[in-house]
Amino acid sequence: MYTLFKQDNNARRGQFETVHGIFQTPCFMNVGTAAAIKGGVSSLDLKNLNTQVELCNTYHLHLRPGDKVIREMGGLHKFMNWDRPILTDSGGFQVFSLAKLRKIKEEGVYFASHIDGRRIFMGPEESMQIQSNLASTIAMAFDECIENPSAYEYAAASIERTTRWLCRCKEEMERLNSLHDTINRKQMLFGINQGSTYDDLRIKHMEDIRKLDLDGYAIGGLAVGESTSEMYRIIELVEPFMPKDKPRYLMGVGTPSNIIEAVARGIDMFDCVMPSRNARHATVFTWNGIMHLTNKCYETDPQPIDPQCDCPACKNFSRAYIRHLFKAQEMLAGRLAVMHNLYFYNSLAERIRLAIDNNSFSQFRSTYSERLSKLL
Repeated sequence: MYTLFKQDNNARRGQFETVHGIFQTPCFMNVGTAAAIKGGVSSLDLKNLNTQVELCNTYHLHLRPGDKVIREMGGLHKFMNWDRPILTDSGGFQVFSLAKLRKIKEEGVYFASHIDGRRIFMGPEESMQIQSNLASTIAMAFDECIENPSAYEYAAASIERTTRWLCRCKEEMERLNSLHDTINRKQMLFGINQGSTYDDLRIKHMEDIRKLDLDGYAIGGLAVGESTSEMYRIIELVEPFMPKDKPRYLMGVGTPSNIIEAVARGIDMFDCVMPSRNARHATVFTWNGIMHLTNKCYETDPQPIDPQCDCPACKNFSRAYIRHLFKAQEMLAGRLAVMHNLYFYNSLAERIRLAIDNNSFSQFRSTYSERLSKLL
């Protein structure tokens, strides 16, 4: 159940109660695609990094180790030793990202596995069954992420099919949650708004899917090639048609500035691989901007990555040492940088929540939205 505590203009402060605990919003979800954060960060580390929610991927876990293996192990929470909420992405994004390896039909999507090329099928029912086996807290509906730009006729047909798929997802989840041997019989379902960059399609699709009274709603199909200004425009367009009493999730976004700007436009939940992916390549986020740790200027720098940060990396190691680890290709380099970036993103969400609580979000936004994008 979602509770909206207050608003500061369009910025929303709330909490979401689930079978695996309560999390505060706005919230950044740390992305552990294959049930692990890339960079050698465990679920035990995530608690020390103030992670509220972890996101895992249905498609990847279906391929390996297999959702039936995870079910046999007691579900994803037991498998990865994580007792807080987990959101599973439905696999729909792979319809977009594996464009050369798939064929879309009304019944679902035929994939060629990116691992070994074997042919697999996933439709709404299969996606729900896999996510039920994973026993995640929140399951995402199976959808098609439409390429930007797309022809209007294709986008219009796609959102109609995605709505039909959503109805099938809801019906199948209700069936699965009624079974006595389902691990998580209180699994929640979020629907996903699509429509490319066409105003009428975005609005129509949101109006259609909100009628299904789901547990939450996401805006999908953004940050996939369109400009940042276009992404913000679509959020502003769709937001008035999203239920006020349900959480709003912007999928796959983004930079610290993107998060601040999307919160200002009424979004509650975010995920992105950027903090961990960039960290593994020595790019870290700080409260003064973005640093690349292998730069020569940090060779003898005794400071922590960010003097304002109290993550495990900043409390214990210098920029010079972490730079050395990257140059020496030591695995510890990526681990420390990933821990810093995840802590930074979780702290960003926490500070946004505090600013909304204190009616100072507009000031926070004006101070940090541009600053956090600056290259140091």
